[in-house]
Amino acid sequence: MNLYIIRHAIAVDEDTPEYEDDSQRPLTDKGKKKMRQIAKGLRTLGVDFDLILSSPYVRAKETAEILADVFKIKKELELSDNLVPMGDPDLLISEINEKYSANSIALVGHEPFLTALIGLLVSENVGMEMTLKKGGVCRLATDDLHHARKAALEWLLTPGILVEIGEK
Repeated sequence: MNLYIIRHAIAVDEDTPEYEDDSQRPLTDKGKKKMRQIAKGLRTLGVDFDLILSSPYVRAKETAEILADVFKIKKELELSDNLVPMGDPDLLISEINEKYSANSIALVGHEPFLTALIGLLVSENVGMEMTLKKGGVCRLATDDLHHARKAALEWLLTPGILVEIGEK
């Protein structure tokens, strides 16, 4: 199974008065444009998804919708409360095991949750130091999330690299 851990794209700043509820902050126009280029870069690399699972927060959902549009898989987009910023990686892993059977899953969410998830799956250390930029993508490979939940980190790409790949 391939897991693509994707941080949402550039969103409206946290201190913007009209978005006091953090979950309602949308992507900026720049963020939407850049995410489309990132998705094209992923497609150029031969990435494919059976399922896109996203946080219900507006900025993550919009990021997932751009991915679904570029990859033409809108009906395979699901929302999960287990991908919110302060989510529990164990609950997300249980949800994936119980509800979905896919070979390639995009998980769209937030920091610090995503690096905690990567750390848990790769080294059983939720405090692993790592930087996942907005629009950044990490690919993990695992045979099975049911047992030791070990995964291999295959690559971690910055948004800038993916945009460059998408422009070729």
